[in-house]
Amino acid sequence: MQGLTIIVKKTAQLIAGMIFMYGIYVITHGHLTPGGGFAGGVIIAGSFILITLAFGSDVLKLIKEERGTTVVESLATIMVVLTGTAGFIFGTGYFFNNYLPKGVVGALISAGTLPLYNIFVGIEVAASIFIIFLSLIIFKEESQL
Repeated sequence: MQGLTIIVKKTAQLIAGMIFMYGIYVITHGHLTPGGGFAGGVIIAGSFILITLAFGSDVLKLIKEERGTTVVESLATIMVVLTGTAGFIFGTGYFFNNYLPKGVVGALISAGTLPLYNIFVGIEVAASIFIIFLSLIIFKEESQL
């Protein structure tokens, strides 16, 4: 598939950037407002999906992109586990225990390790949902060949 018209492509470029930034905002402010890693990850995946839909699919390029996204998902999952294990080592002996200073209530850096979990979960969720989307497109394109 070659993609859509130039108007759709340019609009998707403009909107995808704003959607991506809003996803970052939801992830980083997840401990202060409703949202967090999962919700922000879904929003970020939506921005990537929008760009992929607007510019079309080239099966070989998408297969490489799926492999790269799988690596990102695996690294984010490992970082969540390592952060939880660090809580066991540096905290009071419990997994996912807070070992960073809590800061001032209501400030952006005020929740110890919780923002780290939100960031890693957001990356993992965005990569997972984008992998599912790419897998469906690749399966559809290969079945039509």
